[in-house]
Amino acid sequence: MLMNIIVWLILGALAGWVASMIMKTDAQMGALANIVVGIIGAFLGGWVVGLFGIQVVEGQLSIASVATAILGAVILLAVLKMLSGRRVV
Repeated sequence: MLMNIIVWLILGALAGWVASMIMKTDAQMGALANIVVGIIGAFLGGWVVGLFGIQVVEGQLSIASVATAILGAVILLAVLKMLSGRRVV
């Protein structure tokens, strides 16, 4: 149980940080925001890739799960930027 929480925090931090670098919002976000965006992005990314019939194994730290979380976090940041009126560049 504790190990799963630690994996989620590490995955969330990594995915949120990479996504914020891609979306150029890294200077505006702190570590906690990166973790939250990464964890929400993991759920969003899992849902999006599931729409295409791709199954990513849950609960495991792998390249596929990190890539899925990054994809979801980028989508989340893009939507947030659109809603806040900032340019998505």
